Amino acid sequence: MDTKNIMIVGVGGQGTLLASKLLGNMLLKAGYDVKVSEVHGMSQRGGSVVTYVRYGDKVYSPVVDRGGADLILSFEALEAARWLEYLKEDGTIITNTQQIDPMPVIAGLAEYPEDLIGKIRAKGVKVDAFDCLSLAEEAGTSKAVNLVLLGRLSNYFDFGEEEWIKAIEEGVPAKFVEMNKKAFKLGREYK
Repeated sequence: MDTKNIMIVGVGGQGTLLASKLLGNMLLKAGYDVKVSEVHGMSQRGGSVVTYVRYGDKVYSPVVDRGGADLILSFEALEAARWLEYLKEDGTIITNTQQIDPMPVIAGLAEYPEDLIGKIRAKGVKVDAFDCLSLAEEAGTSKAVNLVLLGRLSNYFDFGEEEWIKAIEEGVPAKFVEMNKKAFKLGREYK
């Protein structure tokens, strides 16, 4: 199998690292060679965070080059736009439609760009965009956006739902398992 490349992008504190850990562990258990690499910008201050997840028969490097991502899983609309150049020509962006103002917008030095999802689609990019925050809140916490997105991502794989659920049960603290499974299911089944 050729190496497949997934980028998980977001803002510090959104759970991108847990999402990459769960995905990486599931792929390892499925028998793939997996490399995961995390890049933390000012992640603890709401800055951009990116994780590369590469898997296949044999993976030699953990980093995804520009134009090399099969999928980009984006926790926030501006992050989807920021990392767009890394997407393959026939790749797909799965994104939360939530907008989180970066520091220049908060400081009044810039404005949040309008209709980012529409602008990305206008470039001919396949975009799977939906309101993950509302689904996470329905599951019990706004912090479950990561599991809603993983649920959506699961539709792009051939693994059964039970394999994803097992990864959640093994990778999430016991007191949060049920809420995270609910968030995953809401994302997986969203129409």
